[in-house]
Amino acid sequence: MKTITQRELRNGSAAVMDAVERGETFRVTRRGVAVAELRPIRGDVFTPTAEIREAFAHIPAGDFAAMRIEVEQVFGADRVGD
Repeated sequence: MKTITQRELRNGSAAVMDAVERGETFRVTRRGVAVAELRPIRGDVFTPTAEIREAFAHIPAGDFAAMRIEVEQVFGADRVGD
């Protein structure tokens, strides 16, 4: 990760943004103190519904009544909302 000053970011923002688009990450400092990181964002990831259903098909259905009893035992019945 490259460290740049606030002034370097301001004066060279186009070059910094080009570098970020290429995958680089920058730590930005102000008066010698790190105040931010500038990094690429993750791209949107689309997963088809059928693929999600297939991935979770082996997981058994939840027993919500049993789960509620367990939660009430841990936190107390008066603290569990309806």
